[in-house]
Amino acid sequence: MEDHSRDPVWKQAIAGSQMLLVAFGALVLMPLITGLDPNVALFTAGLGTLIFHIVTGGQIPIFLASSFAFIAPVIASKGKFGLEETLGGLMAAGILYVLLSGAIRLRGTGFVTRLLPPVVIGPVIMVIGLGLAPVAVHMASGRAGDGSIQLVPENIALWIAMTSLTVTIIASVWSKGIFRLIPIMFGVIVGYILSAFAGIVDTTPIQQAAWLAVPNFVAPAFN
Repeated sequence: MEDHSRDPVWKQAIAGSQMLLVAFGALVLMPLITGLDPNVALFTAGLGTLIFHIVTGGQIPIFLASSFAFIAPVIASKGKFGLEETLGGLMAAGILYVLLSGAIRLRGTGFVTRLLPPVVIGPVIMVIGLGLAPVAVHMASGRAGDGSIQLVPENIALWIAMTSLTVTIIASVWSKGIFRLIPIMFGVIVGYILSAFAGIVDTTPIQQAAWLAVPNFVAPAFN
């Protein structure tokens, strides 16, 4: 594992900022798609990130967020069993992760590679990505994630999305030094500037939001 703690603070801040932007979208989108509380996701992700940095000694500038791998199971479980039982299943999955991390600590990563070789992991990741492709298409077209509401005119949304994607690709391929490590940051900045010029940036919900709020925690059930 590469130790980033020796990098200059400004370099860590830039790399961490990009990771925050990348993870934040997934962090909020996952509970919105599944019907969970985004405030709970924000709170637990922040707490988990702090614990991660304490445990690893700040070696990796990373922000922990939601996993899209759980979207389909969460939706199916909520529809059949309810919210409390679904949260119980997520808690059980978290406990399993802890046990697996302990096994890796004791035995190394070799048994994981034998149990889940790349030929298994690769298709699983592809299926997750392909399953979420419609959400990306809807959002790039200016619609809500489920495609039910047109939030931004489609021609403007597509123009901004394609321009941002092009800038990200160019920065990833041709940038040098630290700039090559943050191509997504360039895409986000360009996309935000274009959105501001197009008049589709609305900060009213941010201004009206409370500075402090208590997440709506729901106790898990194990039936």
